[in-house]
Formats: sequence, structure tokens, C-alpha cells
Amino acid sequence: MSNLAIPAIIPPTLNQSVSIAGLNEQSLPIGQSSPTTAPLGGFSELVTQGLQKVNNQLLGSQTDLQQLALGNGPELHQVMIRLEETRLNFQLMMQVRNRMLEAYQDIMKMQI
Repeated sequence: MSNLAIPAIIPPTLNQSVSIAGLNEQSLPIGQSSPTTAPLGGFSELVTQGLQKVNNQLLGSQTDLQQLALGNGPELHQVMIRLEETRLNFQLMMQVRNRMLEAYQDIMKMQI
């Protein structure tokens, strides 16, 4: 279960844009897919990508702190904003993980 993350919930950073795939596409009958859309990966792939994004943000924040301590990095307020974004994203990831674990435990408790 080390491959858990929910990338769709993690908010973008200030310089990233948000796009929702398929929002402007026409509805197709079931079983047909648009030739311009890429096939979606599995759930585990989405989770892995989300974890990698959070991990990269944590590493970037650590690098910013090190550069600030050396006097070479960005301004203090920029570092603090990035740290707060990283903290919120990590907390969100942990809450999603906890909800997924609770759902799994509930399913395991069900009688067949």
C-alpha cells in the first residue's frame, strides 16, 4: 500500500493551470471512446502519480529551506508560502489515505 495518493484532489501550485480532461468533449455512447483522448491508467497509477507529486513538492520545499539558510534562495515569504502549500498537500494526502483505509476495513468487516 505504499503506492497511495489521490492526484485529483491535490491543488495546483500558483503557476500551474487546472484542466479537466473531457470537459468539452461530446458525449459518446457506451463502449465508444474519442480518438483524441488518451486511455486512462489504472487506479494504482493515479495513486502513484499523486504520491510522486507530493514527494517532489516536499523535496522542493526542503531544497528551498536549505538555499534560504545559505542565503542563496528565494525570499523568506516565498519559502513560507511553499512550505504551507506543501504542508496542506501532505495533510490532504494523509486524510485521503485514512479514508481509504477506513473504507477497506469496512469492506473487510462485511459478511458475505
